[in-house]
Amino acid sequence: MPDLPTFPPDHLALFGQPDAPALAVRDKVYSFKELNLRIGRLAAWLATRGLSAGDRVATWLGKSEVACLMPLASVRAGLVHVPVNPLLKAAQVAHIIADSGAQLLVTNAARAATLDATSLPVSLSQFLADERAVQAILDDAASPILPPLPEDTDPDTLAAILYTSGSTGRPKGVVLSHANLALGADSVAQYLKLSSDDITLAVLPLSFDYGQNQLLSTWRAGGCVVPLDYLTARDVIKACAKHSITTLAAVPPLWVQLVEQDWPTDATRNMRRLTNSGGALTPSLVKMLRSIFGHKTDIFAMYGLTEAFRSTFLDPALIDDKPTSMGHAIPYAEIMVVTPEGIEAGPDQAGELVHAGPLVAKGYWQDNARTAERFKPAPAFSTYGGMAVWSGDTVRRDRDGLLYFVGRDDAMIKTSGNRVSPTEIEEAAVESGLVAEACALGRKDDRLGAVIVLFVRGDGNDDGLKVHLKATLPNFMQPAEVVWLDTFPKNANGKLDRTVLVQTI
Repeated sequence: MPDLPTFPPDHLALFGQPDAPALAVRDKVYSFKELNLRIGRLAAWLATRGLSAGDRVATWLGKSEVACLMPLASVRAGLVHVPVNPLLKAAQVAHIIADSGAQLLVTNAARAATLDATSLPVSLSQFLADERAVQAILDDAASPILPPLPEDTDPDTLAAILYTSGSTGRPKGVVLSHANLALGADSVAQYLKLSSDDITLAVLPLSFDYGQNQLLSTWRAGGCVVPLDYLTARDVIKACAKHSITTLAAVPPLWVQLVEQDWPTDATRNMRRLTNSGGALTPSLVKMLRSIFGHKTDIFAMYGLTEAFRSTFLDPALIDDKPTSMGHAIPYAEIMVVTPEGIEAGPDQAGELVHAGPLVAKGYWQDNARTAERFKPAPAFSTYGGMAVWSGDTVRRDRDGLLYFVGRDDAMIKTSGNRVSPTEIEEAAVESGLVAEACALGRKDDRLGAVIVLFVRGDGNDDGLKVHLKATLPNFMQPAEVVWLDTFPKNANGKLDRTVLVQTI
């Protein structure tokens, strides 16, 4: 079992040099010294709101300074932060507020106007805080400053509740401690080899574990973060050029948009690393990224669970030869492949991915039933032991120790007596060169159990795609229907929304 790093009492303190740039937002650049002062002001304001230790404070904002500082300020004030994705609508926000029991919501006037006062826990005047007023407190040098947490602060104290995108049913809140966030930041800073001169463009939602970690891991390394609310892929490219970005994180649908654009040299010149999670990179997408950034830029393929923050990464030196691999465990994570009999799977034997160690979350917020389904004791052969996350994802480990995704139990398509991974069909479609995005689903069929429906976005060459699929996939994996779309539905985290497509078949 590896030794864990030690942290200051507040566990999420900033590590950068006082005068080094830490945050570039709205054409202002704040040093680590300034950021610490502003976090203290925000924490002091939270302490005046009549909240008790452990109360939840929600933010429903774009990537403003307030949104970036709240994860750290709420910890310092002894509260639990609930970031709400800015793309969500009022009904979804109301569910998260009600489920989390948030006693304060920081948002802007336009968003507040969409809320139904009857769905809120207290009166609007008590519950809502306007972002502009909070920003004014940050900018007021005379505002009180709350000091860091005391020495005896328990690292298992709750720090945040992150709501999943809700691909099935209503979103559920994943409960994270100070240690979960601090160790997650340290782990990522280690394996990405982030340094104090790195500049990260934060394009992913801060309500997303992957998005929030853009901030925390960069600050852990002493680097600078540039938050960006973008409208088009071109906005991302322009920001990379303007800020000399060294680190860019995205999910596959965004990478697909980005590789379809022209990248000027000043947008790629300083790029050290690209990181991907939320779905697998296809071999063809890796090749397109290589054609833009060359071999001077490392490409990190990653796999993660909100319930355990992040699980694996692939050494970028292997991405060209093994682009479909999930790699191996990140620091502080123990990743096991477990058979239905509860034993460790052998080489190339499929099993469930189980994640143990200190990155495992504390469960689902006030949902003992769903917590018991996903959070269970680690297998007997585990090194860490304790509570583990049983992912529901089927993977295999090759003889070199590298992991490969096989499929998710609830997404597997059973047709003609075969269990088919939709991922394999989707990758084959994209590899045809005729398709930019693909999603395979099962439609109930009395004769076969299910037939495969393949949704694709591309140039409409139906005959060419079918010829390619017949040449690369066995008969039982052939789609019964191919549906061409102009755009794919995306959920609030920018991932392909399978739930919407399921409703059309």
